[in-house]
Amino acid sequence: MAARVVAVCISEKKGERKTPVASVELREEHGIVGDAHAGDWHRQVSLLAQESIEKMQRMGLNVDAGDFAENITTSGVELPSLPVGTRLTVGETLLEVTQIGKECHTRCAIYHQAGDCVMPKEGIFARVIRGGTVKAGDSVEIVPAQCASTPSAP
Repeated sequence: MAARVVAVCISEKKGERKTPVASVELREEHGIVGDAHAGDWHRQVSLLAQESIEKMQRMGLNVDAGDFAENITTSGVELPSLPVGTRLTVGETLLEVTQIGKECHTRCAIYHQAGDCVMPKEGIFARVIRGGTVKAGDSVEIVPAQCASTPSAP
């Protein structure tokens, strides 16, 4: 199964669940236009796999895309296994993974409901290398690392 975008989500304030929208515009070295987490830092865009959300649903939680404050919900790619520095094409954009997981300084509502939360361990963060539009159904592809060229012998 090809990796794809399940949902794109934004919020006006940090620390709240994000709302799914039809599409988002990503700006180079900024993040998602209109999202509280955009800016000049390493966590411009957050991604979480639908498979992680389904894990929490199996624990009995009524959660869906955006409920973990992720911007882009994906399917078919093992996000936490991607090393920092990995580049992904997501729709028209090019993202670079900058962080795997995060430290939660306060326990969110999800943690209090389930005794656990997937975002600190399974969510990833990225910066925008090339901007563009992203919407549900767009493809997600890992960009192969560029091989260092070795000069040929004369």
